Amino acid sequence: MKKVKYILNPTFLSKLIFALAIVLTFVAISVVVVHRSGNVVADVAPNECKTVVVVASGDTLGKILTANGVSAGDVNTIANVLKKDAGISTLRANNDKIEFVRSDETSPVSKIVVIPSPWKQVELTCGENGGWNCNTVDVERDTRAVYKSGEIQNGDSFYVAGIRAGIPAGVLVDVYDLLAFEMDFERDIRAGQHFSVLYEENFSNGEKIDNGRVLAVQFEALRGNVKMYRFKKSDGTSGYYDENGNGAIKSLKRTPINNAKVTSSFSTRRKHPVLGFTRAHKGVDFRASTGTPIPAAGAGRVVARGFNRGHGNYVKIRHNGSYETLYAHMSKFAKGVVVGTNVRQGQTIGYVGSTGLSTGPHLHYEVIKNGTHVNPLTVKLPAISNLGDKDKAKFLEYRKNLDSGIETLSKNPKLFIQL
Repeated sequence: MKKVKYILNPTFLSKLIFALAIVLTFVAISVVVVHRSGNVVADVAPNECKTVVVVASGDTLGKILTANGVSAGDVNTIANVLKKDAGISTLRANNDKIEFVRSDETSPVSKIVVIPSPWKQVELTCGENGGWNCNTVDVERDTRAVYKSGEIQNGDSFYVAGIRAGIPAGVLVDVYDLLAFEMDFERDIRAGQHFSVLYEENFSNGEKIDNGRVLAVQFEALRGNVKMYRFKKSDGTSGYYDENGNGAIKSLKRTPINNAKVTSSFSTRRKHPVLGFTRAHKGVDFRASTGTPIPAAGAGRVVARGFNRGHGNYVKIRHNGSYETLYAHMSKFAKGVVVGTNVRQGQTIGYVGSTGLSTGPHLHYEVIKNGTHVNPLTVKLPAISNLGDKDKAKFLEYRKNLDSGIETLSKNPKLFIQL
C-alpha cells in the first residue's frame, strides 16, 4: 500500500496537501504524534543478552522476576516502583510482556522493560547505588487513514458484506453503533446498496498493530444516503456529524440490539400471538437468544423496573422531558439496575428472555414520545448536539476536503493517507 501524497498527480497533490492542512488545523482526524522520552530499547552492545517473557496464566511479577535471577529484595523494590511510578500493580496473561537485559549471559539483570501495550513501555534501570529507576516511554504511532467500500449482495447481512469488503470486525462493530442511530439493520438492508468506511490503522516500525477510530462512514440507506464524519470541535471534544454539520449521534438508538431480526413491527392493529385477539402492538420485537445483553438505547434514568403479566420482566427509562423507552420480556435484570439508577447509552440493563405474554425469547422495545407510543423505526430522533456557527464553518470546509481525499482513495483503494 502506498502513501497517497507520494503518487498523486500535481492536481490531486495540491488538494491533498490542502486537505491535510485542514485536518491538522482542526484535528477532526486526530494526528497522534507522541514524542518519546527515551529510546524504546537501548542500543544493543555486542554481547548484550535479552530475554522476553510473555505473561502466562498464573504468573505473577514476583514469580517472573525470581525465575529470571532477580533477588528477593529487588523483587519487592521493583514491585513498589512499578506501582508508585507507573501505576502497574497486576499483570495480564497473554497480553503483557517483560524484557530482561543483561550485559552478557552471566551478568545480573541491569534493565527490565515492562510492555503493557504496543504503545507504552515502562523501563526499569538499576542505578549505581543499587536502586531501580522507572521511566515510562510512549511509543510513537504511525497512523494511516485507509478506505474500504462494498456492496450488499442477495442474502447478505451488513456484517457479511463488510467482512467481504475487508473491513475488520472491530471496525464494523463501531460502524454498527454509528449507523444504528439512523438505520434498522434488518429492514433497511437491500441488495445493491453501497457503503464505505474511512478508518485509522496504527503501525509501529512498519508493522500494523491495531485499528483506530472510524473517521467517516457512508451507507445508501432506504431513507436516503447516510453520511457521518468524525470532527474535533474548538473545545477539544470530538463527535460525529452529518454532511451539513448536524449531530449524527441521536439521543436514542432505533435498534438497541445490533443486527437483531425484527419479528413483529409497530402496529395499531395486530393479532396477539398469545391472547388471540387484535390489539395495538406499541413497540417492535427483536428476536434474540435468551441471555443476550440488552443495552439502553440512550442515556437516562430508570423510572420503572418490575414484572407484569404482559411485559414480564421489564425496565422503563426516561431520557428527557419528551422521550421514554421500555424493554420487556427480560429473563433477568442487570445487576445494579433499579428504579432511580442513571444509565449511560449502551449500558446493559437486562437480558433477553421470554417472560410474560411471549411465545419465545425476544426483546420488545417501545419508544414513548410526550406520553404517546411511536414507531421506533420511523420516528425522527433528536440529535444530542449540533455544531455552533464557528465550528460548523470549519467542519464544512474540512468535510469538503475530506470528501476529495475519499474520492481519490475510492479510485485507488491500495493508497492511504498518512496522518
